[in-house]
Amino acid sequence: MSAQCYPTPRSRWSHVASQPVSDIIPLILKVAATPEVISFAGGLPSPEGFPIAQLAHACQSVLDRDGKRALQYSAIKGEKELREEIARRETQKGIPTDAEEVQIVSGSQQALDLIARLFLNPGDKVLVESPTYMGALQAFDLCQPKYVELDCDQEGLNPAAFGQECRNAKFAYVIPTCANPTGLTISSERRELLAQKAREFDFWIVEDDPYGEIWYTHEPPPSMRAFAAERTIRLGTLSKILTPGFRLGYIIAPKEVLNKVMQLKGAMDLHTCTFTQLVAAQVFSENILDEHLPAIRARYKKHADAMLAALEEFMPDGIEWTRPIGGMFIWVTVPAHVNMTELLPLALEQKVAYVPSEPFYANAPQFNHFRLSFVTVGPETIREGVKRLGELLKAHI
Repeated sequence: MSAQCYPTPRSRWSHVASQPVSDIIPLILKVAATPEVISFAGGLPSPEGFPIAQLAHACQSVLDRDGKRALQYSAIKGEKELREEIARRETQKGIPTDAEEVQIVSGSQQALDLIARLFLNPGDKVLVESPTYMGALQAFDLCQPKYVELDCDQEGLNPAAFGQECRNAKFAYVIPTCANPTGLTISSERRELLAQKAREFDFWIVEDDPYGEIWYTHEPPPSMRAFAAERTIRLGTLSKILTPGFRLGYIIAPKEVLNKVMQLKGAMDLHTCTFTQLVAAQVFSENILDEHLPAIRARYKKHADAMLAALEEFMPDGIEWTRPIGGMFIWVTVPAHVNMTELLPLALEQKVAYVPSEPFYANAPQFNHFRLSFVTVGPETIREGVKRLGELLKAHI
């Protein structure tokens, strides 16, 4: 009997899957992956900072001590040892935290997806910084919310400008410390005012804090939980301070939130990897992370200083940039008539890559900014890459 060829079913994609997707980021990632391109476009931590030897020891120790458990299914909420270690670190920072207030997730990107599914229906109002992390927008977009953009100034998010447009919002998504993409950190005074505005207009605060441990010379202000614990949902990750390959993140929130999150998490992927949770818990308990963090901070500060010096040396007049106290990013602003999305192909021809500002805006995009990441590029290469960008901008301003 001869095989018959049948057509595949007619595609009936969901509304979400049918939405147009920007081709900017795939283009950057494709070109920036080539060795000859100096890429300031990534958001990855430096692999030079991964504590490989310590992790190898911890992995073998977990397998030797508790191998059957480490390779088995686990609890939706996460391994108790890891939740206790995270709670202990939060408590040491002056914010009393119980392990029952901690939910382990598969990276903070999953946390964003869970928060969106938990709170948002189509048309619901969400407050976001302008600009904000594009990955958060991608997660929230699946639920088709209505965005209200919150303006930022040279000191970051300014809650004093919040008005009636914030009323009836489900939550405000903020990165108060070393924000992506701007690198800015808001003061304790602004955090206190944000807490006051959240109570006045009755919205949750979703605090994303992937960079809070990567400060250079002095610790940033405390978490929003120190100012409004009753309405703060804190998202954390081990990707930037340990390794992103483990895909470990966490949510700290009031129990009424975590009960709902756990239901959604169970339906999504049942639980986060048992093995990597137990390895991370051992890393915490043996103080490996505390011994490791100073080297990461020193490395990133050296690279940030190199980029700031290169910007001073090579950027033409009329260009401004942020000066972060930690984190991985610098945000550059050029004159309003310059479109950094349009200049990107020309930059790639010069073998240098950046991320234009367009995808960092929820509503009306702005084009006269760009983000630079400095942590995966050496100081001398940073200088050469910024020099190329400076020459490009001189020709188009």
